[in-house]
Amino acid sequence: MAVCYNKFFKLLIDKKMTNPELAERAGFSVNIITRLKRDHYVFLDSIEKICNVLGCR
Repeated sequence: MAVCYNKFFKLLIDKKMTNPELAERAGFSVNIITRLKRDHYVFLDSIEKICNVLGCR
């Protein structure tokens, strides 16, 4: 099953947050952002950190 993170990047733009800023706040490397951009698998703990930073439910 393919994963698409387009809505995530739209939310990031809406919140006016840069990729390095998100990586710093979430506590992971920018390599995770690269994996998201390429629609590759990302561990759920990384997704959870992103959700906490962006205030998602």
